[in-house]
Amino acid sequence: MARSLPTPPGYDDLSVDEKVDYIQSLWDRIGAHPENVSVPGWHREIISERLKAHEERPHERRPWEDVRQELLDKLQQRRSNR
Repeated sequence: MARSLPTPPGYDDLSVDEKVDYIQSLWDRIGAHPENVSVPGWHREIISERLKAHEERPHERRPWEDVRQELLDKLQQRRSNR
């Protein structure tokens, strides 16, 4: 479990958009050196399981363009239902 860190000074005064930008900036700094980011073992297990399932059922594969369009359609539907 992640430990709780103190909130940086001024953070609570930021708008939600500014907070998101701040967090994205932190993530970008971390992501600039992916070799320093550890990958938990359970992530590796899930990836292995999914790759195995993918290889065992080639008939269920779908082109990325189809999957992407389906996701975009679902997102659009959710937005229009608000």
